[in-house]
Amino acid sequence: MIKILKARMLKGVVSRHIGRSVERRAESAGSRLKPLIVKKFGRSLNIRQVDTGSCGACVSEIIASNNPVYDLQRFGINFVASPRQADCLLVTGPVSRNMLVALKKTYEAMPEPKFVITCGDCALDGGMFKGSYYTAGPVREILPVALHIPGCPPSPLAIVEALLDFLSK
Repeated sequence: MIKILKARMLKGVVSRHIGRSVERRAESAGSRLKPLIVKKFGRSLNIRQVDTGSCGACVSEIIASNNPVYDLQRFGINFVASPRQADCLLVTGPVSRNMLVALKKTYEAMPEPKFVITCGDCALDGGMFKGSYYTAGPVREILPVALHIPGCPPSPLAIVEALLDFLSK
């Protein structure tokens, strides 16, 4: 415990403050998102997230989208553990060869109707892993992608706003 306190004192505060304008934008987008989700799904939107070999930055931002500032669950978005309960597959990272079969099986296990969202530049075209012997290519060459959320990594607000734009169409 002393070691942890000492490290904390030496490093100081390592998180950054999120301004009220970001909170307001997230609240505004979320309040418009919730009725769209109810209208299109009749309930909440259940997402199964699969990391196919990313560096972890996109996953960290997805986790942050569930923190008290953004709190996607209050807008009707739930992350589920089973693809059998999912409406949507959210893929991060370039598709590594050892995750190719698992990704396809996850998609096949989802009930219809279903759609795929890619998150981050690596899922779009391989990002910094593009052309590597270890990757099977971008997600769009493996599964039908309905939405791409750009960024490296995209912020939680960008994720919320991309979902809002997509579901508005």
